[in-house]
Amino acid sequence: LCVRVCVQRRWRRGQQIQFADDMQEFTKFPTKTGRRSLSRSISQSSTDSYSSAASYTDSSDDEVSPREKQQTNSKGSSNFCVKNIKQAEFGRREIEIAEQDMSALISLRKRAQGEKPLAGAKIVGCTHITAQTAVLIETLCALGAQCRWSACNIYSTQNEVAAALAEAGVAVFAWKGESEDDFWWCIDRCVNMDGWQANMILDDGGDLTHWVYKKYPNVFKKIRGIVEESVTGVHRLYQLSKAGKLCVPAMNVNDSVTKQKFDNLYCCRESILDGLKRTTDVMFGGKQVVVCGYGEVGKGCCAALKALGAIVYITEIDPICALQACMDGFRVVKLNEVIRQVDVVITCTGNKNVVTREHLDRMKNSCIVCNMGHSNTEIDVTSLRTPELTWERVRSQVDHVIWPDGKRVVLLAEGRLLNLSCSTVPTFVLSITATTQALALIELYNAPEGRYKQDVYLLPKKMDEYVASLHLPSFDAHLTELTDDQAKYLGLNKNGPFKPNYYRY
Repeated sequence: LCVRVCVQRRWRRGQQIQFADDMQEFTKFPTKTGRRSLSRSISQSSTDSYSSAASYTDSSDDEVSPREKQQTNSKGSSNFCVKNIKQAEFGRREIEIAEQDMSALISLRKRAQGEKPLAGAKIVGCTHITAQTAVLIETLCALGAQCRWSACNIYSTQNEVAAALAEAGVAVFAWKGESEDDFWWCIDRCVNMDGWQANMILDDGGDLTHWVYKKYPNVFKKIRGIVEESVTGVHRLYQLSKAGKLCVPAMNVNDSVTKQKFDNLYCCRESILDGLKRTTDVMFGGKQVVVCGYGEVGKGCCAALKALGAIVYITEIDPICALQACMDGFRVVKLNEVIRQVDVVITCTGNKNVVTREHLDRMKNSCIVCNMGHSNTEIDVTSLRTPELTWERVRSQVDHVIWPDGKRVVLLAEGRLLNLSCSTVPTFVLSITATTQALALIELYNAPEGRYKQDVYLLPKKMDEYVASLHLPSFDAHLTELTDDQAKYLGLNKNGPFKPNYYRY
């Protein structure tokens, strides 16, 4: 008993000493006022380089811009610009892991590798550079194409994957945390190279297409086809077409069924929660959330949030989408009606200034604001770059914007695409999109002259069905085949296509 009492006294004394040490350590950190005075401005924080949660980083290189480094891969080539070429081995493992859940794209690669349907194609691409898109890029190379690549988002690049692509010989110009100037510099380096001229464009968002159209019109006129996969980029293509300025055929992959229904709906249904959890640790049960836009992305986000017990409001301009939201059990409101009470604001409209400074001023303390659309135009972040507001970087891609009265709004990824900036997206869904993109490139590149005019086209229905069929074996799914009599009765070919172009899935 005496021994036990003695030990307990020593333990308590040790705890007191430890607690005192902890208090001394705590006082080393600045107070709230100190933190605010030391916090960085938006222009500074926007150039910080962070890797994704699963990424490897070499912090000793963080202060040196990749543009200022002299790097070569193991073959002596320096035709790339990435964060750190030494990360290539780790990036290769990431790509190999992605390949395991992209069996359909790998199957397409094996089937067409002997034919080389993209032999002679010089593809300049601007997409998110992740392990999944790396599988697509390497598939295009295996099918005979030469590729030069940049990132469509300054925060979505996985540095180690970019390094692995550079090591494999792909001319890639991208790193996580680019500045706006870096972003356009990387695109220009992809396009402007002596002795190499692109004849195909694969774009996500339309920035690359816009850059080539504006700065290199002679190159643009010689492009054989453009493949675009985002709402924003497709909108810009239709604008060019309407103005009579689109002088090459373009494929609208975004509105293909296999992209819109799976990437936009199912992918966002899972990745919205992943992005919010990783950045904020928020609990959704009982939280009030407003989702701006009830298209496919909005539908996916709302389904996930509702399943976790959130109270979800919808804003919409389209009466059909609004009626769908009502039938799905959501209340359709104007943003002004709920902005003071909601805990989370999510934009997914593809529009601009959906969330304005007036909305931001009226938000409650600690409201989380983020964007699930491609472009960073939906939240008026520019209006927050004023002297009276203080920016405090609290985590990778998480800023607290602090008002003079102490109210703070939690802004994620500076208003850029949440899921690819702050987390990852399901590999299997990206396999569907990547396979669709590859087939669209093959179709445009090999199409006989005259099949596609200077306009924007949807992916042929037969190709949509083919992409879906390639992914069914992953589920051990078995399709029912029509009998000759059934096919005749329906007026269909036994092998498809099974739905008319006007059919809405």
